[in-house]
Amino acid sequence: MEPEKQQNAQHFLDLIQKSRRGKFKVYIGMSAGVGKTYRMLQETRTLLKNGIDVKIGFIETHNRKETHELLEGLPIIPRRKLFYKGKELEEMDVHAIISLRPEVVIVDELAHTNIEGSENEKRWQDVFEILDAGINVISAVNIQHIESLNEEVKKITGIEVQERVPDLVLAQADEVVNIDLTSEELIDRLKEGKIYPEDKIKTALNNFFKSDHILQLRELALKEVASQVNRKVETEVIRTSTIRQDKFLACISSNEKTAKIVIRKTARLANYYHSKWFVLYVETPKEDPNKIALNKQRHLINNFKLATQLGAEIIKVKNTSIAKAIIEQVDERKITTVCIGVPRFSIWTIILSTSIFNKLLHKLSTNNTDLIILS
Repeated sequence: MEPEKQQNAQHFLDLIQKSRRGKFKVYIGMSAGVGKTYRMLQETRTLLKNGIDVKIGFIETHNRKETHELLEGLPIIPRRKLFYKGKELEEMDVHAIISLRPEVVIVDELAHTNIEGSENEKRWQDVFEILDAGINVISAVNIQHIESLNEEVKKITGIEVQERVPDLVLAQADEVVNIDLTSEELIDRLKEGKIYPEDKIKTALNNFFKSDHILQLRELALKEVASQVNRKVETEVIRTSTIRQDKFLACISSNEKTAKIVIRKTARLANYYHSKWFVLYVETPKEDPNKIALNKQRHLINNFKLATQLGAEIIKVKNTSIAKAIIEQVDERKITTVCIGVPRFSIWTIILSTSIFNKLLHKLSTNNTDLIILS
C-alpha cells in the first residue's frame, strides 16, 4: 500500500509542477518551406487580436517575401548581440524574454545550435528555460532534426543532419501540429522561388527535394505526430494503475555504429510507448579500458551522451558474461523488453558463444519479457 501512496503523491506533485510550467506547442514539418514559420506568425496575429500578450522571441524568415510581410508590425524582442571569431552575430535573448514575461513567445528554429559562449548550447534548452519560467512557447522544427530519426533520414536523403533535437523535447510538448503539403505542392513552391534563392533551386531539386525523398519524410512526419497524439491519449485519457508499465533495455557494445542504431531505435520504441528505458553496457575482460582502443572509448562516451539526451538511464556493469548481466538487469529493473543488434554484431556473437544463452531465453520467456532484434 505504501508504494501506491508514494506513486499517487508523485503524480500529484507532477501535476502541480506541470501547471506552473508554460504550455509548449510545436509545429513540425517534413522539410524547409512547408510553412511552419508562416503558420506561427499567423497564429501570433490571431492571438494579438484576441488580447493575448504575445511577442516574437526569434523568427527566421530566410528572406521569404510572404513570411517577411507577415512579420511586419509584430512586437519583437530585440536579439542579443555577440562577437564570435571577429564577427557580430545575433542570438535569442532568453533573459530579456523572461524579464518581460509575455503570455506567449514565438521561437523559431528549435534545433539551432547557439553561438559558442552562450549560456545554453542549444535553442531547445533556451526554450525549456523559458517554459520553466511559466511562459508559453510556440516553436517549430523539421522532422529530419529529430535525434532518433537521424539514421532513417540519412538513408532517405544521403545527408546526415548535424543539428538535432532529443526526442524528449517533443515528448514535453503539450501540442504537436503537423504542417503538411503534398510533394508536388512543395516542389512547386521551390520552383517559384518561395523557399530558396534562384541560384540554389536546381541544386535543391537534384538533392534533398526529390519527390521520393519528400514522400518518405512526409510519412515520418505524419507518423511522429500520430505517435505524439497516441501517447497523449495513453497518459492523459486512459491512465490507470492496471496498465503494464513497459521498460526497455538497450544492450550495446563499444562498436560506435551498432550502438547508435540500437540506442536510436530503442528510443523510438520507448518514446512511442511513453516508457522508461535503459542502456546497458557490459564491460567484459576483453573490453577493459586498458585493452580497447582510445577511439572506441571516445565512441562509447559519445553514445552514452546520445542515450542520455534521448532520455535513457545508463547502466554500466562489469561481468565476464553479457548474458548473465542482461538477466540480472531484467530481474532488478523489471524490464519488459530487451533490445539488441542483429546476429552479425559482436555483442550477439559473444552471447551465442556462451552456454548461458538458453538460460537467457528461458528467463526472458518466463518473465514475459520480449526480445527485439534490431536491424
